[in-house]
Amino acid sequence: MFDINVFQTTEGLLLITLLIGTGIVSGFINTLAGGGSMISLPALMIMGMPADVANATNRVGVLMQSVTSVKGFDSRGFLDRQAIWPLLLLTGFGAFGGALLASVLPVWILKPVLLGSMVMMALIMLIRPDALAPADGTLPRRLSENYMAAFGLFMSGVYGGFIQAGVGFILIAALSGGLRYDLIRTNALKSVCTASFSGLALLVFAVQGQVWWIPGFILALGSIAGSWFSVRFPLQVSQKTLKWILFVMVCCTCGGAILR
Repeated sequence: MFDINVFQTTEGLLLITLLIGTGIVSGFINTLAGGGSMISLPALMIMGMPADVANATNRVGVLMQSVTSVKGFDSRGFLDRQAIWPLLLLTGFGAFGGALLASVLPVWILKPVLLGSMVMMALIMLIRPDALAPADGTLPRRLSENYMAAFGLFMSGVYGGFIQAGVGFILIAALSGGLRYDLIRTNALKSVCTASFSGLALLVFAVQGQVWWIPGFILALGSIAGSWFSVRFPLQVSQKTLKWILFVMVCCTCGGAILR
């Protein structure tokens, strides 16, 4: 269990700074593209957390940054409210099952899934960039018009419930590639999904006693700040710039998955 007295030492102050800084960076990256948990998970494990506890504690920050970004995107009119409930049902059921699996199975089991998805996504973005980032003015599709996208969203929930790292990219593939939302609106709906299954997963992990709440809340403070800045960033740049940022983050996540 976590000893709160560690924060009364110089080492503790360094850990707080590390967690807040990590939260800012991961919150910004997760809201804008994905892969921020590739940064926050190692930071939590530096504190001595086992991998399963770090995976569980990380959800506190992810939940708070997702709620912050949903509110930010919605206040600017970029959230498709009509699509929320169908997305929540699909990803929520998937996340609940994924979190149950994560509480009894080792995290590394899904590493090949993440790596394979990232490599495929990077190749598609190079060969057919419009497949994952539709042109301006493209009308989004409904779930009833694309069952593969619906299945992809359910599986992203399973993956997100199991392990958070990289799930944003899978959601982007389903929302932008399958349902043809532009990247800003994709990120808005992605944040709704991550908030939903992060909350469900956090509940499961909390019942299992796997969450270290104090480090989780400190990480969340930074995550909220990072997400707040990230919501404002896409409004200042073009869709082309967002595509390249997404591509770079996909490549970085591939590298991180290979090295871990």
